[in-house]
Amino acid sequence: MNKAGERLYNGLIKENPTFVLMLGMCPTLAVTTSAMNGLGMGLTTAAVLAMSNLIISLLRKVIPGKVRIPAFIVIIASFVTVLQLLLEAYLPDLNKALGVYIPLIVVNCIILGRAESYAYSNPPIPSLFDGVGMGLGFTFALTCIGAVRELLGAGEVFGYRIMPDSFTPIGIFVLAPGAFFVLAALTAFQNYLKITKERVGKDAGKIQSGCSEDCMNCGNKGCSRRFYDPDAEDHGWETLEKPAEIKASEIKASDKCTEEPAPKKTIETEEPVIQDLIFIDLKKGGK
Repeated sequence: MNKAGERLYNGLIKENPTFVLMLGMCPTLAVTTSAMNGLGMGLTTAAVLAMSNLIISLLRKVIPGKVRIPAFIVIIASFVTVLQLLLEAYLPDLNKALGVYIPLIVVNCIILGRAESYAYSNPPIPSLFDGVGMGLGFTFALTCIGAVRELLGAGEVFGYRIMPDSFTPIGIFVLAPGAFFVLAALTAFQNYLKITKERVGKDAGKIQSGCSEDCMNCGNKGCSRRFYDPDAEDHGWETLEKPAEIKASEIKASDKCTEEPAPKKTIETEEPVIQDLIFIDLKKGGK
């Protein structure tokens, strides 16, 4: 599989932002009252993801490592503003339905996460496809959740009547709790698939894991997931060796602390002396 196809597969299946990584839960639970809202929110986020990943990757050697997060937010906010103005001009109904969640794309953890973990350290073309893959995965997840909620809550999908007239809509699915119910059911389905594969001896470690490698103990020093040094001159990935653990038996006897602990200081009280003085004063006063 080529690099572009790998990034698309990664975003859609292996590291789906909603079903696997559990990121972006705020818009996922809030705007998926219908399939159209989920599709619109997903495509808007996908456009911002793709373009911001591309620009951040192009500027990765120019952006200083210490101020990269503010730089990411400025780039993302610029694209969000452009898309919001386009929605207001051409899709006002969708813009009204999504409401405040369009400006909140700026601080969406999916976009900031991909900018930090991938776009800032990889070439432009793979970064672009990484954004497209993550965006399509997010769109797929939101559309599925919205379709289920709309189907059960209104008997429709994309505004078309699916259920027979005798069907009584379950109103709770178009309310806030319905989003939790649908997401929980989909997560339970993923767990069922994972447990089923493990029982038959198949490797299910990539399902609902978010990462297929153990970066701390990984022996692949050329892996792009390893530790990143933002202050490096070439702004590339740098592999750092895990410090060797020192066993207690290897410590030399001379290195051990041989000093005895200092004795605890005791504070002597003056209470008996004070009592004697009071007794003498009382005795003199009695004379």
